[in-house]
Amino acid sequence: MKKINWKKWAWITGTVYLILGMAFYFLQDAVLFHPVTLNREYSYNFPQPHQDISIPLNQDDTLNLVDFASTDSVTRGVVLYFHGNKKNISWYAKYIPHFTRHGYQVLMIDYPGFGKSTGQLTEQKLYDWALHVYRVAVKRFSQDSIIIYGKSMGTGIAAQLASVRSCKRLILETPYYDFPAVVSHYLPVYPVRWMLHYELPTHEYLQRVSAPVTIFHGTSDWIVPYKNAKRLQPLLKPADELITIQGGSHNNLYDYPQLVQHLDTLLAR
Repeated sequence: MKKINWKKWAWITGTVYLILGMAFYFLQDAVLFHPVTLNREYSYNFPQPHQDISIPLNQDDTLNLVDFASTDSVTRGVVLYFHGNKKNISWYAKYIPHFTRHGYQVLMIDYPGFGKSTGQLTEQKLYDWALHVYRVAVKRFSQDSIIIYGKSMGTGIAAQLASVRSCKRLILETPYYDFPAVVSHYLPVYPVRWMLHYELPTHEYLQRVSAPVTIFHGTSDWIVPYKNAKRLQPLLKPADELITIQGGSHNNLYDYPQLVQHLDTLLAR
């Protein structure tokens, strides 16, 4: 029997490990984010009443958002909606009626490089843009009429904003403990905490949120595993809540009456 050359295989394994690690380090934005860009002249064709707004921030950065109007007879407040890591506003607009039918306007932004927003994506810029949208909202609404909502990637952004500004409620759909916790789930053999350009430590921000907090998470979520929500649960205040959707996955929680009914109750208050 031919003797196995362990040194050779160890060298090959080590080389592949380093190459894949370097590839992830330098290409992590392409791995983590999946935006679809749109021409600035593109016209959204949403059935809901809306206004497309572009805000030039500097020579390179333009923040694009869509302002969805309330479809109720009375406008009760505004929801600042921070979406996930894929496509653009058009992908998430299907959730808007859940808020507008209860008398809430919705301001939904696209991150740098998503949709019609331009600029280089950085963690600090995500926070800065969220704060900019909050300032837009507070010109029209009192702080106790502002709900901050984050979905998936947007949960860390929403939690950070709620930790530095007052709001009526913070709602997090499928939140992560932090970005390294999610990536480590897929790359357990790499020191991802040292490799990532993004931390988005939801767990740190959540401890500084004074507003009521609601978390929705499904037990069959394989993108941001449910254990992330369970790690966040001890950080919640006594009146905060974790709503567990049995069997729910990452992108289908609105198919469950449990979520829709609970959200309806929150928005009716």
